[in-house]
Amino acid sequence: MAKIISVHPENPQSRRIEEIRAALSSGAVMLYPTDTVYAIGCDLNVKSAVERVRQIKQLANDKPLTFLCPSLSNVATYAFVSDTAYRMMKGLIPGTYTFLLPATKLVPKLVQSPKRKTTGIRVPNHNVCLALLEALGNPIISTSAHLPPDVVEDGKVSFDAELGLSRVELFDRLDKLVDVIVDTGQEPTDQVSTILDLTGDQPMIIRRGLGWEAVSAWVDN
Repeated sequence: MAKIISVHPENPQSRRIEEIRAALSSGAVMLYPTDTVYAIGCDLNVKSAVERVRQIKQLANDKPLTFLCPSLSNVATYAFVSDTAYRMMKGLIPGTYTFLLPATKLVPKLVQSPKRKTTGIRVPNHNVCLALLEALGNPIISTSAHLPPDVVEDGKVSFDAELGLSRVELFDRLDKLVDVIVDTGQEPTDQVSTILDLTGDQPMIIRRGLGWEAVSAWVDN
């Protein structure tokens, strides 16, 4: 069973953030809220934990994983950011945007797209996420907590049905799959991030999610 750790959504308690950080550093996988959907995550640099995340989501190794960074300067450590991308990201961070960027050598191969050598990065507008990132000192994997049907014990729940779960139902669903559940009292939503491809000369919207209207005039749709 996962350990549920209650954290204040606006003013995260340092003792509880430290407890989660210690678990992540030791290879734990967690369920946690973000400024979009609930996510399954772990320390980017703990290979065994990243592999478990892939197993939980049943993701093949050629499917890249998004991760969270605390700031734009930190993003530049893990991705090559052009001047155009920098100007655009500066006006959107922190926020509900996932940026596809060319990966640096610090991004584990297990996380990035093997063909394109790209990675997806977010800087969330969420106090608990930012507190965890600061405490951990490493990026945190962030993949939606929606599960494929055959991960669910009874095998009868479809992907779409997952979107209507309450917080308690989601916790019950993931209880045996993760090590830590971060509980801020936040209810799950189906509000995903907007994905922006910044690998080329012209930014492109890959997925319309929260905040896409704010960037629609700047990009190719």
